[in-house]
Order: sequence, then structure tokens, then C-alpha cells
Amino acid sequence: MAYRLITQVVVIGTRVVGRAFAEAYKQASASSQYQRAQAKNGGGGGGIASLSSGMTLDEACKILNVKPPQGGKADMEEVMDRFKRLFDSNDPKQGGSFYLQSKILRARERIEAEVKPAIEKAAQEAETKEGWNPKVYKDR
Repeated sequence: MAYRLITQVVVIGTRVVGRAFAEAYKQASASSQYQRAQAKNGGGGGGIASLSSGMTLDEACKILNVKPPQGGKADMEEVMDRFKRLFDSNDPKQGGSFYLQSKILRARERIEAEVKPAIEKAAQEAETKEGWNPKVYKDR
């Protein structure tokens, strides 16, 4: 009799845990699909969070206290100066917060991700304007 009771408990427990895992997987999959659809439809606007960092452009600009990029262009020197100052002041070895330091890092990465395509496009246009000029090194 005891073996029968133990078997029933194990089978029922396995069913419950299996259903919980299946439901959690469905929710995670739906959330991921929703985020991808939002990123695809929104085109990377300020109110849409990045899939990798989960931070919006507005939030990143508020954290670093810089102006949002206008047309894909931002003052990256100002962003880097603010980043370095805030990152160093929140160093855990000096009594700062690791959480804040990671938020500052993610904010810089989010702004860089927003500006990077515009910088690459400008570099490509400059190269086409100048023409292709290979760098040839002769052996001496």
C-alpha cells in the first residue's frame, strides 16, 4: 500500500511541475516575441527598450544627463565624459554602488547603439565621396 501512495505522489508531483515549466516557457516565449515585434515596428525609437539591455533611449539619456541624439547624431565626447565621471564615482571599491555602475554602463551602451549606425553611414559616405584609396605598404 505504501508503494502505491508514494507512486501516486511522485506522478502527481511530476505533472504539476511539468505543467508549471510548460506555462513558464509559454510566457517567456510570448514576451520575447512581443519585444521583437515592438522593436521591429518601432524602428528603435526613444520609447522602445533595446532587446539586449532593456533600457529605453530616454532612460539612458536621463541617467547620463545628456540630450537625446537628434537624427542619429549625439555629442559622444560629452557622453563619454559623463560616463567616465559617473562610472568612476560609483566604483564599489570607493564605496559606490555596483548596481548604479552597471546602469551607467548600460546607458552608455544604449546611446552608442543608437548612434553607431549613423556614424557608420557617415563614414561610408565620406569614403565614397573621397573614392577608394587603398593603403599599400611596400617592403623595404
